[in-house]
Amino acid sequence: MGVPIVQQSVQADNKAGEHISLKEKISYGMGDFGNGFMFDLGQLYLLKFFTDVAGVSAGAAAGIFLVSKLFAAICDPVVGSFVDYRKHIGSRGKFRPFLIIGSVILAILTILTFISPNISPTGKLIYAYASYMIWGIGYSIVNIPYGSLGAAITQDTIQRASLSSFRQAGSLGALFVTSVVVMPLILLFPNHHVGYPVVMGIMSLIGVIAFIICYRGTKERIISQSGPKEKLSLGVIVHTFTTNKPLLVLVLMTIFTISAYNIKSALLVYFAEYNLGHVELMAYMNFIIIGSSLLGVLFLPKLVRRFGKRKTAMLGMLVSVIADSINFFMPSNVYIFTILASISFIGISIPNGVTWAFVSDIIDYGEWSSGERKEGITYSLFNFSRKLAQSLSGFLSGIGLALIGYVPNVVQSSGTLLGIKALLCLYPAVALALAMLVIGKMYKLTDSKHAEMVQDLQRRHAENRV
Repeated sequence: MGVPIVQQSVQADNKAGEHISLKEKISYGMGDFGNGFMFDLGQLYLLKFFTDVAGVSAGAAAGIFLVSKLFAAICDPVVGSFVDYRKHIGSRGKFRPFLIIGSVILAILTILTFISPNISPTGKLIYAYASYMIWGIGYSIVNIPYGSLGAAITQDTIQRASLSSFRQAGSLGALFVTSVVVMPLILLFPNHHVGYPVVMGIMSLIGVIAFIICYRGTKERIISQSGPKEKLSLGVIVHTFTTNKPLLVLVLMTIFTISAYNIKSALLVYFAEYNLGHVELMAYMNFIIIGSSLLGVLFLPKLVRRFGKRKTAMLGMLVSVIADSINFFMPSNVYIFTILASISFIGISIPNGVTWAFVSDIIDYGEWSSGERKEGITYSLFNFSRKLAQSLSGFLSGIGLALIGYVPNVVQSSGTLLGIKALLCLYPAVALALAMLVIGKMYKLTDSKHAEMVQDLQRRHAENRV
């Protein structure tokens, strides 16, 4: 009799608490703020560290990103399954405890990826592979529980959109800070072999503090007794993936959107240094570009309320496609580029923010269609697509630099400069155009359909308590 009583009190709390407080929304957003202070460092600076400090060729660096991200993607469903089979622990919850220990582990691993031991070139390459592959596991340990947490806070569509906007604001806030301050801080060190790990250590410490705030300020309200019934197996993971059609669509869309976003982030430092002539410009441009993109996050809940999540995501992608396409054909002028890049980032921040609300809806869909609520597995399978996209973008960035004839620390040819700009602008435009087609034609889980599902789930929960 004890379990039904707990279930009843939890469901009542959820109904009464659908309006999430501003303090809790900010605390939730701090999770992605902390995430960014470790994740963004790899996306923004690791390729540059490999090619220009560690002495790894662009082609070999591409291989590191490809293999490491694919390895992490394969590990994600295992971590997600482990999270799902874990029991809810009183006020600590099911997901929140991972944020503390996971963030500390990830901080240590982040520093280790930016160390280049004084060993043979082959040894350096092996170290780079090993450190980044292990980092990927550490990232999964903290990111999958955090991503699953959103679905456990509320099931209300508007509140989820609001939570997503705060999460995206946290992500952009971290990207803003790391983009602006990291390179100037590294340049303060005459020896970049020392500067990189020291600065990354400072950033990682901030990330851990942000996760502590997230842990203390959030509450898990959606506690379902319909968790996984079967023993963990590869078959359970595959079945979860193949039977959740909205998840399959979101995975495909995410491969395009995240690869576009990450290539833009990774190539900007090269564009600033070689096309514009000053690497220090990256900090000033990012101050404006990423700062402007917060406008997209600010209007996200209002756009979702008016257009719905799917059309809002498509609108943001369209804005980014147009801005990036124009930017490629314009002269490489710092002012023109920054204005158009800012518009593009405003656009891409919108679907990236809506995505988190999509994931929470898809978790509900999985429970509604199968009778089993699998937050960790579902989010990890979604995260699998993000890792594939990150692998693709890292691989394409490295291979792209090799194909266009990039040579570190020298004046680049006109063809190489054009290639850098194409990787920075044209690939994201094409990828986001494809993402628009995917979400527009294939995603059928509308907001009204989700509302009907939630009512049905609440009815089932009430019947189970009787």
